[in-house]
Amino acid sequence: MTEFAADGIPVTVTCRVLNIARQPYYRWCARPVTATELERAYRADALFDAHRDDPEFGYRFLADEARDAGMSIADRTAWRICSSMGWWSAFGKKRGRNGKKAGPPVHDDLVRRHFTATAPNRLWLADITEHRTAEGKLYLCAIKDACSNRIVGYSIDSRMKSRLAVTALTNAVARRNEVAGCVVHTDRGSQFRSRKFVRALARHGLTGSMGRVGAAGENAAMESFFALLQNNVLDRRTWITREELQIAIVTWIERAYHRRRRQAALGRLTPIEYEVIMTTPVSQAA
Repeated sequence: MTEFAADGIPVTVTCRVLNIARQPYYRWCARPVTATELERAYRADALFDAHRDDPEFGYRFLADEARDAGMSIADRTAWRICSSMGWWSAFGKKRGRNGKKAGPPVHDDLVRRHFTATAPNRLWLADITEHRTAEGKLYLCAIKDACSNRIVGYSIDSRMKSRLAVTALTNAVARRNEVAGCVVHTDRGSQFRSRKFVRALARHGLTGSMGRVGAAGENAAMESFFALLQNNVLDRRTWITREELQIAIVTWIERAYHRRRRQAALGRLTPIEYEVIMTTPVSQAA
């Protein structure tokens, strides 16, 4: 409006066209918004966008997301803005008896503890585990094919954000062919309930599924893999850096678990051998 007024267009005409009152404009002219207030508004917008995508994030995670988006903001500033706006982590409220209340499911339970599949890319199971190093925690999100027990996708990061699950899913889709219609079963963790993960499922034509709360068997399908990882890698020694632990995890998955470790459930075959046998007849029939 100021630019229009400088070009000779009356403020009254501009306000009539925009259907706004003149008084707020004149009040703003008497006391314009300062650069500090404008910068605070931009920071608040960045924090709000991150909070809308992942309501479970606390102010530190929101500040990380805002910085990833290109906004310069300190953790203390993020806390002050979030406090004034009432943007709190869903887990920062009053908690249940077990110290953590699971969020509402975004998918129905399509598996109902039947963690088997007759062919690859029919059912994938996903979960997240963590382990400490001298530098801090390292998180692994793994996706397992229920048919061959092969880890079709995984992601390793120092932060347990929705990005961890999305990257693992993207990695799995890139490795496999014809994944449309595959059911991806997870727990009700915030990473799997985030908008980013739900959008990634839809983008690749995958169907989401979520287990029930408080059922001990809901995570059993992935516990066997994580137990092997714990015994063969995580607990074998004290890990100093995240990088050396990450290398050890990837090496064990790709070299030992996939190609050398035979499984009774697969007829004493490795996951790679089992998939070759399962897919060869199909290819010959085609």
